[in-house]
Amino acid sequence: MQAGFHFWNFTVPGAPLSLPAVLAETARTAEQGGFAQFTVMDHWFQMEAAAPATEPMLEAFTTLGFLAGQTSSIRLGPLVAGVTYRYPALLAKIVTTLDVLSSGRAMLGIGAAWYDREHRGLGVPYPAISERFERLEEALQIALQMWSDDDGPYRGTHFQLDETLNSPPSIQRPHPPIMIGGKGEKKTLRMVAQYAQILNLTTADPAEVARLLDVLRGHCDRLGTDYDAIEKTVISGARDPFSDDFLRDMEKLSDLGVTMVVLGRNPADPDPVGQVERISGEVLPRLAAL
Repeated sequence: MQAGFHFWNFTVPGAPLSLPAVLAETARTAEQGGFAQFTVMDHWFQMEAAAPATEPMLEAFTTLGFLAGQTSSIRLGPLVAGVTYRYPALLAKIVTTLDVLSSGRAMLGIGAAWYDREHRGLGVPYPAISERFERLEEALQIALQMWSDDDGPYRGTHFQLDETLNSPPSIQRPHPPIMIGGKGEKKTLRMVAQYAQILNLTTADPAEVARLLDVLRGHCDRLGTDYDAIEKTVISGARDPFSDDFLRDMEKLSDLGVTMVVLGRNPADPDPVGQVERISGEVLPRLAAL
């Protein structure tokens, strides 16, 4: 099993002046230590459930572009981009640019968006959840058309494009991998089966993961898509990666076909570089043996 590192909290000593150096060193250390993926949140305000909304938050793709210049092999992307935050064709162009400038290391992580306070606060429309899922599906269709040889029009319910020209094309062929995050059984997992190459489940409970993967397999069977070709990943949340319980659960998840666990930055630790170094030395070898 591989691991990804999720830098979701930008409150570090000396911020904001210290953030460029801390982010760069954390990403380089993660890459050198064996992490396969480095992600950041796509939010404008810090999540209220985790910390005060006023804590520092950097825009995701500007941050990822910066990190592309600091690293050479680790996969980069948002976990995950909210569909309401950018017009879909522009999002596809942004991810293509990241892919080109990182020499083929970008992924499009995307979801239906949920944080109403930041939408209201910054004047961004926040439609009902049913419409957000409609927009998510159209965004996926638009991205795939932008990454294809079809540069003609796209006509959807919410988005109408006269031409889907996207030059230069992505380095990764046929396109950067699409990750869909969440665990909604009817819509989210169906879209994973239909459009995505990576699933990120927002649970690491083995029993729940097993049930959700069965749902995903059912969607794949109905749609005629390849369940085994979809990369299965989970986010560990606030669990202690150094505990024996964590490793036992990771073994169960590995048996279910999960190939990556995303470990989040511990905001109680002011030294994310040190956190990554310790995980690389103590946890990654045990995960790799699963």
